Amino acid sequence: MDYGDKLFWLSVVIQRKYAQICAGFDLTPSQATLLCAVRDEPRRMADLVASLGMTKNALSQLVDRTARRGLVGRASSAQDRRVVMLSATPAGKVLGEAVYAEVAQRLPEIARNLDADDQRDFERVAAAIVDTSDLSSPTSNPPITP
Repeated sequence: MDYGDKLFWLSVVIQRKYAQICAGFDLTPSQATLLCAVRDEPRRMADLVASLGMTKNALSQLVDRTARRGLVGRASSAQDRRVVMLSATPAGKVLGEAVYAEVAQRLPEIARNLDADDQRDFERVAAAIVDTSDLSSPTSNPPITP
């Protein structure tokens, strides 16, 4: 397997682990990601489209499904009524915090078979990749659908 193959399979390992964690909270990975994104503060829907790499339509559908569960709510911005803000409800905030904590605790298990030095290297490289990635640019995240 070449480098690209290894990265592909690493993404599969991460996605499977994330899906298992989300299932434990009766959430889809997309719903969990949305809750984690808005757990601390309201976010503009347009910003979420870019940072989550989703189309406007896909995000609206995801928000509709998550709102029906009473976990998120939409509101107009106080500064500009054309801007739609998304925030976690109190129940959504609690659930988003729980999911985030569980992911932070359990996702590193994917590196459990590495020795201590390799685990530190993996953590350093993963942090460098995320820190140098533009997560707000729609061109850095091709649109996906939930």
